[in-house]
Amino acid sequence: MAMVFINKAILMQYGHSMTLLTLQQLATVLLIHFGREMGYTRARRIDMPTAKKLLPVSLFYNANVAFALASLKGVNIPMYIAIKRLTPLAVLIAGFFTGKGKPTTQVTLSVLLTAGGVIIAALGDFSFDLFGYSMALTSVFFQTMYLVLVEKSGVEDGLTSVEIMFYNSFLSLPVLIFLIMATGEFPNSLSLLFAKSNSLSFLFILITSLVMGIALNFTMFLCTIVNSALTTTIVGVLKGVGSTTLGFVLLGGVQVHGLNVSGLVINTAGGVWYSFAKYQQKKSKQPKVVADIEAHRK
Repeated sequence: MAMVFINKAILMQYGHSMTLLTLQQLATVLLIHFGREMGYTRARRIDMPTAKKLLPVSLFYNANVAFALASLKGVNIPMYIAIKRLTPLAVLIAGFFTGKGKPTTQVTLSVLLTAGGVIIAALGDFSFDLFGYSMALTSVFFQTMYLVLVEKSGVEDGLTSVEIMFYNSFLSLPVLIFLIMATGEFPNSLSLLFAKSNSLSFLFILITSLVMGIALNFTMFLCTIVNSALTTTIVGVLKGVGSTTLGFVLLGGVQVHGLNVSGLVINTAGGVWYSFAKYQQKKSKQPKVVADIEAHRK
């Protein structure tokens, strides 16, 4: 939840989003590399077959973050969070096409309610920014793709979250360096970064952004591998309740309107219903799982 506000805060002072993403990936590679050399992690070293498999994960991940950061330049935080809550719908659709089966009625209705809330909130957003909305929706697509691929990599290839993070960051660097040059961010972004390094408040926000970005990626990959891509998006919906409330009062840029508030309330209600439906679904399967474990022990 804090990451959204930190990204918004740093983008208000330093608008070069691709350079920020490059710094985060570089910090991740260095942290895991030195952690492995010092014996703090057992992450395996790079091998080409695994790198080729995880290249799509890296491309989709960076596309998601890049479009998300770009959208934050034109979309206020409550609306950004509301749009990102379309991710569970996208994950469910992706799961259906990848053979995970049809979702239950409650899950389907709750997801539709969540999506309906996003549409209503958008109608009441007087600060509507077509570019920002387009960037956020594109980010939803790429987030769906990389979460599904991360889940698949953890299950089929037996990779840990730290290993996926390392591959993801390492493979991202050449692409990101090319992009910051192609988009014209470099060398202006670097000179501006050095100029702002004299400000202790800016350095504090920048370092906090890098550290929390690494922590967020680790927990997100871990949740996706241990649970599922769907569970990760459910957690995202729940944390959005607090983010939306704080977004109305922090950092500015929000024009409150009845439709806007109503849509966000409906969106939140859909998210809570969605989580409750998945909890009930999982709870109904527990007796059978316990029975199977007991039978195996006997």
